[in-house]
Amino acid sequence: MPKIIAIFATVALMLTPTSNFARDYIIFSITQSVPMGEPNEIIKKNFYTNLGQEQGVDKGTILDVFRTISRSDPYQSKKRYNYRIKIGELSVLHAEQSSSIGKISKVNTEAKYPLFEIEAFTIGDHVTVHIKDE
Repeated sequence: MPKIIAIFATVALMLTPTSNFARDYIIFSITQSVPMGEPNEIIKKNFYTNLGQEQGVDKGTILDVFRTISRSDPYQSKKRYNYRIKIGELSVLHAEQSSSIGKISKVNTEAKYPLFEIEAFTIGDHVTVHIKDE
């Protein structure tokens, strides 16, 4: 009997849509205009995310961008520590059902923020919908 219950539970879990589970939302692609060397030229950059209208994202929505930095303590416990640090914000230009296109609206590069190996947003950075401070 326990074996039948285990098989039934496994089949039920396999048939459950994956959209019901927690999901990481990330920047999955980046495009930019080609610099032409003009004075005062503005280079446009688009960031493509897998966060869309299904998650409440629409044109003008602000997305927080986070990067996970992992470091190990070689002296004490050899334990690895993960830091999830906000590195900036994107403003949504266009949203589809399950994806969106954004542009940079803020990058945290001032001295009061941690130092990053790569200061720009990169593929794999995590995104969430910005919640307004009250």
